[in-house]
Amino acid sequence: MQVSSLNEVKIYSLSAGRSLPEWLSDRKKRALQKKDVDIRRRIELIQDFEMPTVSTKIKVSRDGQYIMAVGTYKPRIRCFDTYQLSQKFERCLDSEVVTFEILSDDYSKIVFLQCGRFVEFHSQHGHYYRTRIPKFGRDFSYHYPSCDLYFVGASSEVYRLNLEQGRFLNSLQTEAAESNVCDINPVHFLFALGTAEGKVECWDPRMRARVGLLDCALSSVTADTEIEGLPSISALKFDGALNVAVGTSTGQVLLYDLRSSNPLIVKDHHYGLPIKSVQFQPQLDLIVSADSRIIKMWNKDTGKIFTSMEPEHDINDVCLYPNSGVLMTANEAPKMNIYYIPVLGPAPKWCSFLDNLTEELEENPESTVYDDYKFVTRKDLENLGLAHLIGSSLLRAYMHGFFVDIRLYHKAKMMANPFAYEEYRREKIRQKIEETRAQRVQLKKLPKVNKELALKLIEEESEGQQATRKRKQKNLPSLLKDDRFKVMFENPDFQVDEQSEEFRLLNPLVSKISEKRKRELKILEELETQEQEEVEEAEGKASGAESSESSDDEKGWVEEVRKQRKLLRQEEKVKRKERFKEDQQTVLKPQFFEIKEGEEFRSFKDSAKKQKLMKKTLGDRLKLEEKLGTLNVSDTTVGSKQATFKLKKSEQQRKQQEAEKQHRQERKSLRRSASHLRSKRGRGRLFP
Repeated sequence: MQVSSLNEVKIYSLSAGRSLPEWLSDRKKRALQKKDVDIRRRIELIQDFEMPTVSTKIKVSRDGQYIMAVGTYKPRIRCFDTYQLSQKFERCLDSEVVTFEILSDDYSKIVFLQCGRFVEFHSQHGHYYRTRIPKFGRDFSYHYPSCDLYFVGASSEVYRLNLEQGRFLNSLQTEAAESNVCDINPVHFLFALGTAEGKVECWDPRMRARVGLLDCALSSVTADTEIEGLPSISALKFDGALNVAVGTSTGQVLLYDLRSSNPLIVKDHHYGLPIKSVQFQPQLDLIVSADSRIIKMWNKDTGKIFTSMEPEHDINDVCLYPNSGVLMTANEAPKMNIYYIPVLGPAPKWCSFLDNLTEELEENPESTVYDDYKFVTRKDLENLGLAHLIGSSLLRAYMHGFFVDIRLYHKAKMMANPFAYEEYRREKIRQKIEETRAQRVQLKKLPKVNKELALKLIEEESEGQQATRKRKQKNLPSLLKDDRFKVMFENPDFQVDEQSEEFRLLNPLVSKISEKRKRELKILEELETQEQEEVEEAEGKASGAESSESSDDEKGWVEEVRKQRKLLRQEEKVKRKERFKEDQQTVLKPQFFEIKEGEEFRSFKDSAKKQKLMKKTLGDRLKLEEKLGTLNVSDTTVGSKQATFKLKKSEQQRKQQEAEKQHRQERKSLRRSASHLRSKRGRGRLFP
């Protein structure tokens, strides 16, 4: 529950906090409440007091038991029962609702004015009747003595629908081109409508004639106000028999006495936004006016601001619960806001626990923590040199000191005390200790694979860290800590073979490079400790020594490589002799192989011929192919040459072709013998 205070008026927001989705089960909601502190501390005054997307209008029934709200999307109305603190019912509609009116004391009779010029009537069970008006409507009011509905909208006429007779009556003809709002006085039932030209026309329903006209556009213009365009009437509300409050589209609220054409008071919201709602609070003689950005409460006699509220989302409608301090808003968000202001009145019967809750909060106020501000005393301001800011907007007085912006405090502290040596020294020592702790390699056990390589890396890393500390360079990442090389110290397949030829030839080089690196580091350390004059001489000596040492290193390395090569040659000779002895001892025996069916045995001469052909050039191979008859080269008419190749046939294909040829010849000989016999028989019959 959020608490705000303005002019010592505390406002409790009862709908603050996150709302849980409807599709969550009760078990999951309870689990979330246990985990999340914000959800646990929130106050849900009415369960699911929200709309799917946007809420446009909100009203309370005359008996105070039901709260009704309309919104989108889809267009719908929701009725909430205050006795049960939950939703009573929900009805979806065909089109969006412009405004609605509760005709009965409870929810049994409701009238909706919809966007598509439709007027829809609902009873206790649901939809009852639907009709249509000639022009698009913007507002309507119900005249209780005659049971007439007065509709105003995009027309100069005021349409009257009698609910007792069930028919339209003669409309009222006004001088305005369009009308935006209307209201009926609850005492003498005077009908008033606000026009787009900034005028308020008053009509007597008994005479069906206009009895008065107020020009609010001229009266809203004062010396302090800046108006762009003609102010039109956007809100209208009667208070008692004589007072009426008018809201304009330019953000002014005018309070009139019906006996005078001049306003009693003009209140400007200073936002330039149309006034959405005007309500009267009779207990404290306040007027509650709201535009889409702010709700202001001010005294209707003096115009002095009582308090104000700025919700997070744009406001569409405001509703005061009768004879209490509860205020509800319909806004451009799914959740509808509920505020409790104890100064306006007590909590309603159905939420009387709010009084006890707010009293406990006032008895035990929580200390407020300001993250972006620093609390300083007057003495601190004098030390920082900011005493001249007392009384300005940069300092906010609080108790025995002031709140100052944390950024301004840091800047002033740096200017007043630019270098505090003791604090600086302690901070540097602490940083050095943390760096040494972080850079320390802590290995409890060496890896199972490549232990010698791991020890070597640890030694090199420790030496490199010492050098980087003195040179103030960045530390390089360690291979032992790098996940990319993790397998090298875990998988036995990556074990370094020290007996291999490559390792034995490279190992002298690696060892010499490491020794050379150590000598260079020692020389650099000595050079840094000496003075500038001695540094030049030391550099010359170091360079000569280094060159002599490097030449000695090269000679030693060459000798070691030669020794390793001699050893490798001797080992190879020994291995060859052993192989030769093994070959002499082994007795070769003939091996027989079985050829699969359908395959032919080819001699080793064929493979030898193929190898000889592959060694020959392309020209020689082409000449050989021409001799064998598998290649035919001919000149074309264009001048180029054309080569045609014939695939060589295997012996199996040749045998198959010969068998087919023999079979064809046998069939031909059989056909000839059969035809010869037929001819002989025919001759014997004709010539017996």
